[in-house]
Amino acid sequence: MSCLPGDLPPEAEKERHYCEAHGIKSNVAIPLKAGGVILGALTFAFLKRRCEWPAEILSRLQMIGEVFANALLRRRSDEALHAALAENEALRARLERENLYLREQVVLKHRPERIVGQSEALKKVLSQAERVAVTDTPVLLVGETGSGKELLAQAIHELSARKDRPMVIVNCASLPATLVESELFGREAGAYTGAASAQVGRFVVADGSTLFLDEIGEFPVEVQAKLLRVLQDGRFERLGSPETVTVNVRIIAATNRDLEQAVREGKFRADLYHRLNVFPIRVPPLRERPDDIPPLLWAFVQAFGRRMGKTITGIPQETIQQLQRYSWPGNVRELSNVVERAMILTTGDILHIELPSASQQAGIPRSTLKESERAHILCVLGETGWRIRGARGAAEILGIKPTTLESRMAKLGIKRQD
Repeated sequence: MSCLPGDLPPEAEKERHYCEAHGIKSNVAIPLKAGGVILGALTFAFLKRRCEWPAEILSRLQMIGEVFANALLRRRSDEALHAALAENEALRARLERENLYLREQVVLKHRPERIVGQSEALKKVLSQAERVAVTDTPVLLVGETGSGKELLAQAIHELSARKDRPMVIVNCASLPATLVESELFGREAGAYTGAASAQVGRFVVADGSTLFLDEIGEFPVEVQAKLLRVLQDGRFERLGSPETVTVNVRIIAATNRDLEQAVREGKFRADLYHRLNVFPIRVPPLRERPDDIPPLLWAFVQAFGRRMGKTITGIPQETIQQLQRYSWPGNVRELSNVVERAMILTTGDILHIELPSASQQAGIPRSTLKESERAHILCVLGETGWRIRGARGAAEILGIKPTTLESRMAKLGIKRQD
């Protein structure tokens, strides 16, 4: 406490200069002390004349200072409390997020047996599948060829209330455009030339169950309106019949094409796309989940080992790392084919797999999905001497029907001279 600028101690040199610069003749500073801590000071100053500060006045000013000090202490305490509450709220929100993640992991105890892997990308996909499985909402699976879309569709069906009836599978690319309508919706005898007998459509077969429409991007534009109507109200007419058929079918569609681009090009109806795209699930390619390669590798080794009567006890770590660096344009299907080939060639209990090294792959320009698929089919055809059908034919190695392979070859422009 000081009454005159000259009374300020040596360490208050700046304060004395301030008083002199502003013409302060007399001042008094009351320390604001609360809880044993000095929070600041309350200063009274006279500019025109010097003033005497009687003890009674100073005592009252000290009381005022105590009031201010206590108010400041409460404010600081409130700010600290608010900061602590905000920190607790942030901690609670983080714990809730972690708890939600843990709950999602618990739900995955119903993991489908045929889907192998532990990567976060795969767990996210399975979590989405489990959530939508209990509904009748259409599902659109989007992913590259061989990424496991059909397996995921089967998993959704098996987790649904329709699991007691088999899922009906239709590969839209393998059906000629002229036969798609009769295959899906059925026909009466004599509906068109050559239709000597009636045919039950796949929608009727799938009544009360799930219909999986694979490669929906290849669905003919002229039949898309009829498919949209079934999706909307479950009704359609057989070819050659005016009677309306009503079915209760859950649709799961899959595609490796960009349907939004197909809509812009007029190759796919916008209203059908939006109806199918209510709950899209992107199936990540194998190169985005390298952590799944080791368990997938061993699953294939065990499966082929039982079939071939071979026992593999080890795989070099270098081989596994090489597999994880490879880009896998054919995804899980390509991995299966590579493992099967290696199992055929191996003569011992250690499995060696030859693949392009990471350095070789880095120097190769990235190709489009269509180019990769064409190259992969050509490679398999070369291995089989262009034999498509039968045991160890190209279709069997690729894991697809011969008619599907022929359709893909025609679409990709693959001919024998290639």
